[in-house]
Amino acid sequence: MKIKLYKLFLVIIAALMAAVVFFNQSWFLKQYDKICSMYYIHKGDKAFAKLKLQKAIDYYNTALKLFPEHYSAWFNLGNIYVVYEDYYSAVDAYEQAFTYNPKMMIARMNYGIVSAEKLGDFDGAIDQYNEIINTKRHLISIPFVYSNRKSYKANKGIAYYNMGLAYRQKSLYSGDDWRLQRQNLEKAIDAYKHAVKILKKDYDARYNLALAYHLLGDYNNAGLTYCKAIEIDPMNYEAHYNLAILLRHMKYYKEALDELEKATALITDSQGNSNRQRYVFDVLNDVTRTILYDKEDKMVDKLGNTVVNYGSLTYVNGKLVSAEELDKAIEKNFRTCGSKKIFLDED
Repeated sequence: MKIKLYKLFLVIIAALMAAVVFFNQSWFLKQYDKICSMYYIHKGDKAFAKLKLQKAIDYYNTALKLFPEHYSAWFNLGNIYVVYEDYYSAVDAYEQAFTYNPKMMIARMNYGIVSAEKLGDFDGAIDQYNEIINTKRHLISIPFVYSNRKSYKANKGIAYYNMGLAYRQKSLYSGDDWRLQRQNLEKAIDAYKHAVKILKKDYDARYNLALAYHLLGDYNNAGLTYCKAIEIDPMNYEAHYNLAILLRHMKYYKEALDELEKATALITDSQGNSNRQRYVFDVLNDVTRTILYDKEDKMVDKLGNTVVNYGSLTYVNGKLVSAEELDKAIEKNFRTCGSKKIFLDED
């Protein structure tokens, strides 16, 4: 009797399971597809790690046909399309990623960068940067273990910075409409100003803020911000060079020459013999000639320092200093923005 009851119980359970499967076929099929999709995603991840990109694309596409909600696969697919310079497919893949996971900020960031830099879709990029800035995320902090506060703020800072780039690029495509150019430059400046409040030690954010001021014709703020960029990264030639161009325009020729000499030294070290280096030399010669033939101000030789290397010691104007000491002195010299007082006086 017990055996019959047990068999009946098994039959009832089997019937119930069959009924559940029958009335929920779509759910069970979806779970089966999801399991198969995970297998192909695993294969795609392995192929991606080994840089077998075409195989990775094939695996990811197969997986996403079975389970399109896998946002990480869409994101990886977008990155691979960027490598192949298939930018339209890349932004489509990134869009799928943040559609299925609206808080996937890195997908929005990459969408914005590719849209602006490669496709000229500045408004589309700006929309995504605004989404990043306006998305509220829960701050998690476990003392001495984990905190996402810093990464959250950094993402906002980078989004503001990239937004500034997009607005500045948009201004360049405004044609001869100076009013529209100015509007976009002002929006770029506003975005950069937000960025530098968060990314306080970021050279690129300061440099691009200075450049936007420069393009807008706000020479005082441009000069002060170039000086701030130089203080952050004194060994980058761009801020020295642009500051020199600004000073030359303002007819501060000696100060322009000082910055051009620094830019020339830095570009020689970092770029070698290039067209950019030759152009900087041409500007340097032009400024030098301007000073030489300026009737109101006779040129004083500024290039008379003698530097000779002896292994770890360096001979500078009759004094031996260690190479380390010289490096510190050189960096201090490059970090010093001698023309800063001009812009402070103008303020």
